[in-house]
Amino acid sequence: MQNKKLKIALVHDYLKEYGGAESVLETLSDIYPDADIFTTIYCPQFFGPHRARLEKKWSHRIHQSFFGYIPFAHKLLSPFRFLSPLAFKLFDFSTYDLIITSATGAFFPNSLNKKNAKLICYCHTPPRYLYNLATARSLDSWFYKLVNIPLQFTLHFYRLFDFTFAQNVDQFIANSSTTALRIQKFYRKDSIIINPPVDVPSLKIKNFKLKILKNTYFLAGGRLTLAKRYDIAILACNQLKLPLKIFGRGFAGFSEELKKISDNTVEFLGEISQEEKNKLFKEAQAFIFPSDNEDFGMVSVEAQSFGCPVIGYNSGGIAETVINGKTGILFNNLNTESCVEAIKKFQKSNIKSADCIANAQKFSQPVFIEKISKLVTRNC
Repeated sequence: MQNKKLKIALVHDYLKEYGGAESVLETLSDIYPDADIFTTIYCPQFFGPHRARLEKKWSHRIHQSFFGYIPFAHKLLSPFRFLSPLAFKLFDFSTYDLIITSATGAFFPNSLNKKNAKLICYCHTPPRYLYNLATARSLDSWFYKLVNIPLQFTLHFYRLFDFTFAQNVDQFIANSSTTALRIQKFYRKDSIIINPPVDVPSLKIKNFKLKILKNTYFLAGGRLTLAKRYDIAILACNQLKLPLKIFGRGFAGFSEELKKISDNTVEFLGEISQEEKNKLFKEAQAFIFPSDNEDFGMVSVEAQSFGCPVIGYNSGGIAETVINGKTGILFNNLNTESCVEAIKKFQKSNIKSADCIANAQKFSQPVFIEKISKLVTRNC
């Protein structure tokens, strides 16, 4: 069957922020401009500087579940998580030939009734909260300690459902080798690795020189959540008295907690446009990314695409996107001391921006589009 004749549905957990997963969905929606988009809830007011672009692309294509008609639904997705499979089961996919889900695991969208359609899941990671991976929330609070026993009992059944829904998938795509290993471990399913698409600019490598600029700042940013461990970057720059700029929106007021531990050399920029972010990458000494076992880490590739080296924690997807000693410096312990040593090592290094740019080309949008298109052709 030819791709142009396929009736395709794109399915995403929920749309109430814009990050790496939503960037993947946007590219998929560009590849298949006639595909309908199904999600539990659609809240474009939280897309920040991306809102106008995405509303133009998506608003006429969106089908949202009953969650979209519940007051304050965007605040209730976590406590009502157990209803999400029902939300997807109520969608009618009987007329579709192919369903592509963009998902953190199988528990959310892959519970759908696919009828006769092929189901391909682009998996960003199995749900981190189910498998003891670092998440956006701290589990050390008195509230989580109080509810821990009933919570673990509930999560046990969630894992059983998660495994069951995973078997509904005809083909898993993992965004990294790290995620592929998780899919095999938790779902007993093989996957094809296709790294997510990064908007890599067309830069002339020969125009870039060594990027060790002692009078400029270090950079960090993205989703300001606990698992990203921005506290380590802040404390390391505090200790070395280095200027640090941080961009991004804080999760549940987390940016306020980060500001409390920051010296006056740390600047918080809030949500910024893509153009502003690109300018920051071009001028920064290095991008500090101490994320805890990152699934892939698109922002690391974005930084390198502008010739900006990465100083990151040697785990998860970061170890797959940064060439240690050539396009950045990786540190092995998730603490301030290890990050400090990595920054010092970087300052003495001979990392070239040209190498960073060349490495980023492997993760460009055209590469992603070609691989996805070939996979769909093979399966349909």
